[in-house]
Amino acid sequence: MSAAELERRYRRLLAVHPWEHRRVYEEEMVAVLLADARPGQTRPGFRDTVDLIGAGLRARLRVGARGFTEPAWADAAAVTGVLVALVLCAAAGRNVLDHLLVDPSLPPPLRAVAPDVVDWLRVAGWAAVAVTALVGLRRLAAGLAWVGVGGWLVLVRPGVGDQPTYVVDTLPQFALALVAAAALTVPAPARRAVAVLGVRRLAVLVAACLAVVSILAVSRLARPPFQEAAADYPVYVLYDLEARSELVIWLYVAGLAAAAVAAVAVLATLDRPVRRRIAVLLAPVVALALVIDTALAGWAASTVHMGHAIALVPAQWLMLVLVPPVTFLAGVLLVRRREETLRMVALGRAADRERPAG
Repeated sequence: MSAAELERRYRRLLAVHPWEHRRVYEEEMVAVLLADARPGQTRPGFRDTVDLIGAGLRARLRVGARGFTEPAWADAAAVTGVLVALVLCAAAGRNVLDHLLVDPSLPPPLRAVAPDVVDWLRVAGWAAVAVTALVGLRRLAAGLAWVGVGGWLVLVRPGVGDQPTYVVDTLPQFALALVAAAALTVPAPARRAVAVLGVRRLAVLVAACLAVVSILAVSRLARPPFQEAAADYPVYVLYDLEARSELVIWLYVAGLAAAAVAAVAVLATLDRPVRRRIAVLLAPVVALALVIDTALAGWAASTVHMGHAIALVPAQWLMLVLVPPVTFLAGVLLVRRREETLRMVALGRAADRERPAG
């Protein structure tokens, strides 16, 4: 009875190993472990437990790393790197335009100052990342993207204590920069993003980014003058959009929605394995943005009304740090399970077709 109980517990520990490894070596490993057991032993020893769990986790990491060498991951990474670089370039360009274009709804003392060197470097840097990735200079593109990640850390880190709301608000852009840098670091053939997307899809993505920036710039320029805004004139506001009439607001929304739909449609026409992986690569950024907008909404509102910075507690910082990697790993597992299920279904159908009619 003790031998059967010990064997059952050893098999539980061996479940940490990948299934392919267990299929070949499980019986041999169980036989060796039982042969080395003491008479009457019913539980694995501490050293055996640590060794088996450690070996199983290392084996799973090796299998997982091999999975990222699949062509679908390389294609998804190439497309994601270029896509995120375009989005970050558009965001940086929008920030520069906010400095250059005079907002008529603000009184002169509150109008933005001219963009500084960092603002221009962000535009030039992410434009260079996108261009170098598209022409096939992936290592240079990855290096520039990692410089952007490091630049964010250098510039924003001093504000962790004094300006936590600013740091938290910029975290989604930092996450995008990290995704771009990591995606462009994945080995892939030169100009792979162009090969996967094609010229037309790429042109649509660029046009969508330009359309969003243009609509936001037009909305800023067309805001009611300060004199009208201060008087008793109707002004319609939706997030950062502002106009004299509700119809204009909805036209802005329609333009932004059309640009978003066009970009999503481009990605939806890619091969299913590639678009699944693109979704997995972008999901951490979406999850982080949702956490900031929901779980930290009360903290942000309290900071604004209190008039001074309210420090985040360690648990909140831990949540912000853990949500993106956990989301990514969950997405990887879901994709693998989905594709393994589809593979088994395809094998079953093939076996049914080959089976002779009875």
